[in-house]
Amino acid sequence: MRSAATIALVLAVLGGSGVGAYQLGQSPAPTSAHWRELAWPFPRDGWPAGRAFRCEGGACDGAELYIRAKRGFCNCDSGVADDDEVDRVADIDLITPRFAATAPGQAVHVGEMHGRARRYDLAIYDGASHAAVGIAVSRRCDLFVAAAQGRGDANAMQHAALAFLETQEMKAWVTAALDGK
Repeated sequence: MRSAATIALVLAVLGGSGVGAYQLGQSPAPTSAHWRELAWPFPRDGWPAGRAFRCEGGACDGAELYIRAKRGFCNCDSGVADDDEVDRVADIDLITPRFAATAPGQAVHVGEMHGRARRYDLAIYDGASHAAVGIAVSRRCDLFVAAAQGRGDANAMQHAALAFLETQEMKAWVTAALDGK
């Protein structure tokens, strides 16, 4: 009787600690908790395909983020110098060719790379209005670009996208992509 109680107690303790360890091991990083990877949705062009993500929950709910490296494309001396360059390189035109900037851009950084972000209104083919943010940052003669779009607030999308791009996983991927690996 006593050994059965001891065995039951040991099993309960081990089971409880196993559940706790499983739950702790499954917790996602807080900055990337809402982003789920999707297949690259755009047709092939002159640049390698990138990665695509969808935000689920929070202020960026339903937004999609498209990221990729463009090696050898940047002005090596000045990097991303102005809003016109963001308009040209940030892949907003892949979402729709009908976009209009809503305000001047602002300086941003992703890791140690610096550049600009700019907000846009998009005219989507289904008639729905969408906001977008184009981000272009540079490292030497290479660009890293990101485009986020959705029905939510552009400011919230920009904040969520930049926070996600600052995660260790994404900074490692960006570095590898820019290094050609």
